[in-house]
Amino acid sequence: MTETSGRPRVVIVGGGFAGLFAARAVARAPVQVTLVDRAEHHLFQPLLYQCATGILSEGKIASPLRELLSRHRNVEFLIAEVSGMDAAERRVVGRRPLGGQIELGYDYLILAAGVRQSYFGHDEYAPIAPGMKTVEDALKIRRRVFGAFELAESATDAAERRRWLTFALVGAGPTGVELAGQIREVATKTLRQEYRHINPEDARVLLFDGGSAPLATFGPKLSAMAARQLGKLGVELHMGSIVTHVDPGGLEVKDHDGKVTRHVCGNVLWTAGVEAPPLAAAVAKATGAEQDRAGRIVVGKDLAIPGHPEILVTGDMMSLDKLPGVAEVAMQTGLYAGRKVGHLARGQAFDKPFKYRDLGSAAYISRGRAVVSAFGMNFGGFLGWWVWLFIHIGFLTGFRNRIGTVLQWWFAFTRDVRRERTFTIDDMPRPAGVYGGPVTPADTAPVTPASRDGT
Repeated sequence: MTETSGRPRVVIVGGGFAGLFAARAVARAPVQVTLVDRAEHHLFQPLLYQCATGILSEGKIASPLRELLSRHRNVEFLIAEVSGMDAAERRVVGRRPLGGQIELGYDYLILAAGVRQSYFGHDEYAPIAPGMKTVEDALKIRRRVFGAFELAESATDAAERRRWLTFALVGAGPTGVELAGQIREVATKTLRQEYRHINPEDARVLLFDGGSAPLATFGPKLSAMAARQLGKLGVELHMGSIVTHVDPGGLEVKDHDGKVTRHVCGNVLWTAGVEAPPLAAAVAKATGAEQDRAGRIVVGKDLAIPGHPEILVTGDMMSLDKLPGVAEVAMQTGLYAGRKVGHLARGQAFDKPFKYRDLGSAAYISRGRAVVSAFGMNFGGFLGWWVWLFIHIGFLTGFRNRIGTVLQWWFAFTRDVRRERTFTIDDMPRPAGVYGGPVTPADTAPVTPASRDGT
């Protein structure tokens, strides 16, 4: 790392919304900044599900961090994974991509490492039921969704066809609702004329959640509206259902009465729950910080760890006043942290506590349908859809990404065209290989496709 003599050293861990906004905010201060992330890109996570369902390419929702930071000459980017720290010596420890260790000293540390998917103590579900937090996750889900239709087309057994055409999603928050709606759109619009032996519209999408309604955090009005719209799409809602087991053949769920039901399906997708990364535990151990139930670090109103004013925690990794894990919180905490460090580096006081300004929430259901909660108003339908479009275009990073996204949306929404569907036979969601099982003779045996009517 190149250091500028005499300038305070600022290390930012994470290149998501919080880390990027912090880096930009502190870039004009007399400091030397190093942003560290395990990925080379900044990811617009709210549109990952559109990458997963063939509307957008990964390039439209991911921008190289080096490009985004290139104008800020006192900011450098380092690809590595920070795994620990020494609070007394003020340094963080990380691993380079090939395994070599690095150490970075700091005068100010901004933690913006985000969260990861939580399987509530059942990490063995992860290879079977992928979550959706990274580009790799979205591409894996894309392969499984579109690959399932191909496997159903080549199946000779009616039960096998039904299994591949059944998709189970665990978690009815915004990600689960948006992904469920898009899979049904893929089946009923994009693919409806492309197959000869199956009817894609027969695809079932089952949405499971332990709560009583989808999008519960949006309030009862919008939650009920979302449930109605999902029902019209053909999404089967299974509220009050807790997943107790997942395997390559399906999943088991328990209802409020304790009854366990098994659902046979070809794909299980996990959109429920998040938890802090292992770094949060390492930071808590080194600083004595408190963690909440999800492992996030509890901070004060100034976003600092008590007893360590030089360490600020932002975004999803932070626990403060029960703030939700949404992009707007990450952006605002990142800006606050960057400005605070900039003031302190100049020798100026900064006593203003962080105050979150809730600009609202929006969730996409399907084309022409969305729900929006903003500025004290709750509305949905076609108006909500247009508001959703403008919100996401405004927050996308980069002019070219905005223009490219609008063009791809135009083809997807007016002509039902999803061009981002590429995968190879090696990527297809076969029980052998993808789920870790051995290849059996059945996997390589020739098959004769059944006709569309099942004969």
